[in-house]
Amino acid sequence: MAKKKQKLKKRVNFSFKVENIVASANLNVELDLFSIAMEVDNVEYEPEQFPGAIMRLKEIGTTLLLFKNGKVICSGAKNEKQIAKSIRRAVEILQDYMQ
Repeated sequence: MAKKKQKLKKRVNFSFKVENIVASANLNVELDLFSIAMEVDNVEYEPEQFPGAIMRLKEIGTTLLLFKNGKVICSGAKNEKQIAKSIRRAVEILQDYMQ
């Protein structure tokens, strides 16, 4: 016996809360992920499992995926300001490492 579909009322009251924003960026530089993972704290790189390095920015509460071609994926942010702060912090860390 098929269940009868319920129609939504024309006016549905709902609320939402932003829990996680994902953003991408391009650093326009090639990254040596193996060396970065060896030298930088809170960076994991297991190329057999995943082609990117995982950088955890615990003080900001975000995680960044770093790829060899310079692309970055930032996740875990709750707003654009937190994304910008995360990417700026990652650039600072990588610049310190590359010097």
